[in-house]
Amino acid sequence: MTVMRSYLDFEKPVAELEAKVEELRALGEKGNAVSIGEELTRLEAKAQKALHEIYAALTPWQKTQVARHPQRPHLRDYLDTLITDFTPLAGDRKFAEDSAIVAGFGRFRGRSVCVMGQEKGSDTESRLHHNFGMARPEGYRKAVRLMELADRFGLPVISLVDTAGAFPGIDAEERGQAEAIARSTEACLQLGVPNVAVIVGEGGSGGAVAIATTNRVLMLEHSIYTVASPEASASILWRDSSRRQEAAQNMKITAQDLLKFGIIDGIIPEPFGGAHRDPQAAIESTGNAIAQALEPFTRMTPDEVRMARSEKFLAMGRRI
Repeated sequence: MTVMRSYLDFEKPVAELEAKVEELRALGEKGNAVSIGEELTRLEAKAQKALHEIYAALTPWQKTQVARHPQRPHLRDYLDTLITDFTPLAGDRKFAEDSAIVAGFGRFRGRSVCVMGQEKGSDTESRLHHNFGMARPEGYRKAVRLMELADRFGLPVISLVDTAGAFPGIDAEERGQAEAIARSTEACLQLGVPNVAVIVGEGGSGGAVAIATTNRVLMLEHSIYTVASPEASASILWRDSSRRQEAAQNMKITAQDLLKFGIIDGIIPEPFGGAHRDPQAAIESTGNAIAQALEPFTRMTPDEVRMARSEKFLAMGRRI
């Protein structure tokens, strides 16, 4: 079954060309006598060229839209492809289960690991179930519980980040949202086992940092990592959320900017036209990058792993 492709606003020129390509293919399948091979080849080349030109010059706001694309691979897609024998664990042992953060244990390329991340959901029902990837305090306390288990048994921790931020509702604040985020960040820093985080879509605010304070932080090519969404930042700075494009430009939220500033450690290339065009290729590239990031820490002692992580974060912002 062919999945209907969803196009972003700035992809309209490509959408029009690819629609014409599909029309020609449909005519060919019906056995139309008119020779369409040459025209089909020409249109396909034109569509590919248009896509290449658009994605070679994406603005920060356009990258934000790509990072939020509904067909971009989500946490469950990464788990199903990269992790075998995955066993999710639920609950924080204090209040309840939070479905925005999915966490558990499994095997990554034959090695036992702890894996966690935000799941946004792929349809209305799953989005509501996972609260659009916005965790409450229980989610972060569950993450702490699993990190402590991983540390006890010497298992590396992999975090796959995709959230607009922690849930800002009253109930979350009443149960200590800020404290839970701080404790989760602290747990990341105290691990004696290596941890790696990948921003696979949105990395929003403390909700992302809570599980991304890791030995290595990687980003997919068209993902974003930011203290607040462009819309929220525009509302805070100018009382006008319509200035989101200006905010995105000034906040330096792209992988390319953050690598230059030393906030992240590497960029994972996405398939031509974004991860949503070839999810399996994006997931495979992510798996390779995770394996490469973990490798240098395999021979380190727990104290050396902690020290390397602390030095990494303490070095941020220093002028040489």
